[in-house]
Amino acid sequence: MADSAYTSPFNGKSLRESVADWHVPDTDHRRRRNRPESLRQPDRRQTIVDSGERLKPAASRPPKGLKLSGTMDRGAALHSSTTALHVKPESTPPEAQTMPTPQRTPLHPQHLASGAKLVDFAGWEMPIHYGSQLEEHHQVRNDAGMFDVSHMVVLDLTGNEVTDFLRRLLANDVARIQTPGKALYSCMLNERGGVIDDLIVYFMDDNWYRMVVNAATRDKDLAWIRQQAEDREVQIRERDDLAMIAVQGPNARDKTHAALGARIDPAHDLKPFFAIDCRDTKGEWFVARTGYTGEDGYEIMLPAAQAGDTWEALLAAGVRPIGLGARDTLRLEAGMNLYGQDMDEDTSPLEAGLAWTVAFEPLDRDFIGRTALEAQKTAGPANKLVGLILEDRGVLRAHQKVLTELGAGETTSGSFSPTLGKAIALARVPAAATDNCTVEIRGKQLAARIVKYPFARNGKSLFD
Repeated sequence: MADSAYTSPFNGKSLRESVADWHVPDTDHRRRRNRPESLRQPDRRQTIVDSGERLKPAASRPPKGLKLSGTMDRGAALHSSTTALHVKPESTPPEAQTMPTPQRTPLHPQHLASGAKLVDFAGWEMPIHYGSQLEEHHQVRNDAGMFDVSHMVVLDLTGNEVTDFLRRLLANDVARIQTPGKALYSCMLNERGGVIDDLIVYFMDDNWYRMVVNAATRDKDLAWIRQQAEDREVQIRERDDLAMIAVQGPNARDKTHAALGARIDPAHDLKPFFAIDCRDTKGEWFVARTGYTGEDGYEIMLPAAQAGDTWEALLAAGVRPIGLGARDTLRLEAGMNLYGQDMDEDTSPLEAGLAWTVAFEPLDRDFIGRTALEAQKTAGPANKLVGLILEDRGVLRAHQKVLTELGAGETTSGSFSPTLGKAIALARVPAAATDNCTVEIRGKQLAARIVKYPFARNGKSLFD
């Protein structure tokens, strides 16, 4: 999703090369130039995201660093913050002199105290792991872990016309969520039916919705939303005064209540995909039973000044910090799309496994992109998104060629799955393709199985 919205190589390095404990050999770390023309997209870097405060300007351009399982939130180069490149001032490349200063979240001191490996993600200095990505993945599947997702963009949309506005803006229909606190996952489309971003929106009352969009798409999202809101009685407020902590795992809710007590008591009876304003303060202590891992848990939006103490309380209750690396493998196992990788502005929800997020009823709701989607629906999408499990030894990555009996496709996300103990991927293939296929990895055709994702649920593999 939306990030609420992470397998990919890190600029030529495999996850194994980037994370010391990653024990699966890398078998392909380069984009393939022979992907089918129908699926070819502009060559641009993609990555991950996750974290508000300013970092001191770098004296020189940081070295090129890692690039996760393909991407993680939304397409930015990752750079290690622990490696220095010493360059004489007069030889500093011109682009380094204008490089934006990375930002830090209010939880940056906590990341340092926990020994985080920090990387630059979409302009945010974020933890990729705290020692072992593999252990962090299993921690979330089996117990409870917490993520700093303060980089995500929280918007409050208010006004007398806000419901009608959102019914036009989003492919899903907010008229479906008129129970206070109910959440809705949706894509925001352009007129061609391509995905500008995926997001979660919460209905709080007739004049107030809260929306969470991806960090790397912040600027274009805000520009698009404001453009569509012109001449409407709608106010858009970015809540950059808030931090956001996601606590995920089978024991996440119990440990969160034990740690935070009365502060979140109103969230005790929350149903999945609902949220509550625990303080009745227009969202300053906002708890949602949502996430990006496939596990139960909370996403907590709270005043930035209180984030550090809240993190420490959760840590004391046995909730371990988790980095972006594990977040990517968790969401992939859960079959959750990653924007900029599994879908983008040239891909429709119908081709990205997200047809269920498009509300074609009622027929008179004229949402942006509807005409294009109806034409595609009538003709039948040429491609579909499927899961792949590699039967041979190797590691799946994004942008590998997939060969089926009905034609070629391409992986969109791929990684080693800690839960399955095998390489898995999401791939776009011909719409009628089923059963078996092969994936081209370093010039070899390796056997793979086409499956219906997700790959894991409730901490267990769904496949033999």
